[in-house]
Amino acid sequence: MKPRILLSVNSKRDNYIEAVNNCGGIAVPRYCPDVSSEYDGLIICGGNDIDPAYYNEKMNGSVDIDAKRDIAEFALAKAFAEKKKPILGICRGCQLLNVAFGGSLYQDISNASEHCSFSNYDLVHKVMVKKDSFLYKMYGAEFYVNSFHHQAIKETGNGFDVLATADNTTIEGIIHKELPIFGVQWHPERMCFVNKREDTVDGSEIFKFFIKLCKEF
Repeated sequence: MKPRILLSVNSKRDNYIEAVNNCGGIAVPRYCPDVSSEYDGLIICGGNDIDPAYYNEKMNGSVDIDAKRDIAEFALAKAFAEKKKPILGICRGCQLLNVAFGGSLYQDISNASEHCSFSNYDLVHKVMVKKDSFLYKMYGAEFYVNSFHHQAIKETGNGFDVLATADNTTIEGIIHKELPIFGVQWHPERMCFVNKREDTVDGSEIFKFFIKLCKEF
């Protein structure tokens, strides 16, 4: 049976749906979904900045806050984590998972122009990953990904290890030490299938890995 994957997402959902469905899952996209036990896994997708009040800071570079989505996704992250169900965070989702576990963010990174075009296209840069991690086994020690973010993880949340970095400074991925929870700062849904790129790795491998976790659960 294919696992049902809840996508917490805004209006830009087609790429996520295609990636999940083509990798063996059943995507169920919702904006600000209620907490439910009927799903086998959760993907917190990209989107707006998170209100810095969640990590005890005032507004200092954060923009386009979606308060309703913040409330919904922090509740989802807590509920799925308590059930030890798999969670994948993508871009905003990676940052939200980090904050949900007590971490913090840089509200506007100093080298934002190297990570975000501030237009309608992704930049590309290299990331370095932790040896023996699942990403290392997929792609090797270094590889190229797309990029569209002006914020990044500052202090990692409780229980998380750094999974990937750019230029050995900007955190690009995190993974929980005990729970089936991880996040990536890039957008693998824009690196696979109809969106597959020649200048990055194939993002479908991340969705296949996540859906395998959901099946095992």
